[in-house]
Amino acid sequence: MPGKKKSEIRNRIIGLGENSHKKSYYPQLLDQLEEVKRQRDALENKTKELQDLLVQLSEAKEKAEESERLKSAFLANMSHEIRTPMNGILGFTDLLRDAQLPEDQRQHFLGIIQQSGERMLNTINDIIDISKIDAGQMEIHLSEYKIYKEIESLLEFFRPQALAKKLELKTFNKLNANEDILITDATKFNSIFSNLVKNAIKYTERGRIEIGCERKENSFFCYVKDSGAGIPENRKKAIFERFIQGDIYDRKALEGSGLGLAIAQSYAEMLGGKIWLESTEGKGSTFFFQIPWNTPAQDTNAQKKQNIGNKEQLPNDIKLLIVEDDQVNTLFLSILLKPFCSDILTVNGGIQAVETMRKNPNINLVLMDIKMPDMDGYEATREIRKFNTDVVIIAQTAFALQGDRSTALQAGLNDYITKPIIKDKLFACIAKQLK
Repeated sequence: MPGKKKSEIRNRIIGLGENSHKKSYYPQLLDQLEEVKRQRDALENKTKELQDLLVQLSEAKEKAEESERLKSAFLANMSHEIRTPMNGILGFTDLLRDAQLPEDQRQHFLGIIQQSGERMLNTINDIIDISKIDAGQMEIHLSEYKIYKEIESLLEFFRPQALAKKLELKTFNKLNANEDILITDATKFNSIFSNLVKNAIKYTERGRIEIGCERKENSFFCYVKDSGAGIPENRKKAIFERFIQGDIYDRKALEGSGLGLAIAQSYAEMLGGKIWLESTEGKGSTFFFQIPWNTPAQDTNAQKKQNIGNKEQLPNDIKLLIVEDDQVNTLFLSILLKPFCSDILTVNGGIQAVETMRKNPNINLVLMDIKMPDMDGYEATREIRKFNTDVVIIAQTAFALQGDRSTALQAGLNDYITKPIIKDKLFACIAKQLK
């Protein structure tokens, strides 16, 4: 029996050892299971993050491809909008060289050249305007706007264009002619109205265009309705985006930059209003816009409109210095102002301008280009102001962005006019400074 007892005792000791081993192993196993669970959860989270990232990358890829398509379409459109009128200008200018050309044809060709130049300028102005809007540099200039008269004038301007396409132009101007003064930015208002009417005429091949204007409580309300092709449902939101037309890939090649509606919407919002549309594909579209009706009594800070000057207001003894590095612009200004000048001097750089002013203190008007190779117009003006503070210096420049005017005035120039130079605006500017 003693041997049997020893064996039992030995077995119990071994069993206790095994149980002790198991008890020490369980916590390790639980820790390992918890670690596996944590790794599994982390892997699931990482998988979800990767899936979300793939969705974002896919969306970014689609946007990039769409952006590239729009960029390509826009560049093609801009090329068309610049080359087409340029072809008209160069082509008909060449035809004018024919000395045997009848006078009626000569005048017709000159009209085409004028229209082509205006079309190209509209494209450039659209690009500049949208750049100013995107940069937040577009300012509001309020003035008293005789809305009834101006609306009638704009309608008369577009009537021949509608008649040329044999479109019926119906107008419903419900504004009161006796209460027609509105405080707004005239340039931006005209741009909104003109863009909507131009689009209606452009995209309507047959039928009619209806334009209605009225005052609704404290708002000016206008609609432009056409019987054109209409806008597909999936394009209605995109129609107000930059560089977008109803179908930017339209093979009809209708002229336009695709910026007009984007500019109109931005201007309407800047004036405290809005633009919206209703359209049925195949039946036509109606565009609406609405802005606050502010009267002179409501806006005491309104700026008075300046009268456009004319050549009768100019003196006839101007001593002129033209500072311009482009011979064509120099010739144009010389011919334009010759009837009002007793003397015209021309130089093609800023350094020459300073030297000429030192030698000719009797010069009373300088038309100063800004971008020149040796010394720019700003620096030349600063140098001239060191010894002559009386001469009128007007910047005439292709720089047309916000801030260029203030930079010119800070440099000592009296005024600022942008190219291409419109003679009435130039006359008004000179008359204002020499009065």
